[in-house]
Parts: sequence; C-alpha cells; structure tokens
Amino acid sequence: MTPRAREIVAAARELLEESGPALLTMRTLADRLGIKAPSLYKHFPDKHAVEVELVAQLLSESAEALEAAESRAPASLETLAEAYRTYALAHPHLYCLATERPLPRTELPAGLEDRAALPLLRACGGDLDLARAVWAFAHGMVILEIHGRFPDDADLAAAWKRGLKALHP
Repeated sequence: MTPRAREIVAAARELLEESGPALLTMRTLADRLGIKAPSLYKHFPDKHAVEVELVAQLLSESAEALEAAESRAPASLETLAEAYRTYALAHPHLYCLATERPLPRTELPAGLEDRAALPLLRACGGDLDLARAVWAFAHGMVILEIHGRFPDDADLAAAWKRGLKALHP
C-alpha cells in the first residue's frame, strides 16, 4: 500500500470511529482529506475497497489483543473473552462495520482470519465447533452491548461468566 493509500485509510478510520459506518462515504472521506472525491479512486477502486482495509485492521488488531491475552493466561476463555469485549467496545463503529455484513474473505490478506481465530481455537483445545459457539456467544454479547440492548441494571459480568461456563464447563 502506498503512503497516500495508508493516509486515506487512516482518515477513513478516524471518520468511521467518530461518526459510524453510515457517514463513511467517499465524499466525506475526500472532504476530510481536503481533496476531491475522484482523487480517492486513484488509490481505491471504490468505498468497498476502503472498507476491506478497515476490516483487515480490525482482524489484525483484535488478533494482537487476543494473542496478548493468551500470553497472559494461556487457554483461558475468560481472559480471551474479556480481551475481545474490551477491543470491540473500544472500537464499536469499526466492530459493527466488520461484523454486521459478510466478511470479504477473498479480499483480505491471506491467513489473517485464521490468525484472529487461533487463540480462541487453542483455548478450545482445537475443537472448531466449540470455538465457533464461543465466538458466536461473545459476538452476540458484544453487539447487544454496543447497541444498548441490555437494561441498565444487567449484570453483564455475570452473564459473560455464566455463558462461557455453559459452553465450556
């Protein structure tokens, strides 16, 4: 990626984190950079290509967060879940952009999706079905929290603990 393309993705990330996916358009991105929208197309064929770069950032950064959690507490689903939740809640718009539509697998860097999943897969003893179930639980909890779907008095720490224990006694 060229330095200018990296600058465009960085500006897209700032705009996304500030305003959410709905306001991330090529026009608002160009305005943020102080250029005309057609100039963006010299670096990215369309908005989707910019979004793919943002999804790749989420996968890379969340992989780093999970790898760090795994190094602190190997095979601990609770530690991985907390790292996952912490990352997602710190970047709710990026998380939603990356998870509320189909994953552009064929356009992502090779091996990135696998890298992001490996700490969880290892914590589940290599059981792919269990890892998927734990991820689905974690994603559901996070997305409900991001969208404000839990009542104010909900004990989310207890719900996380109970859910993880139910999946992996």
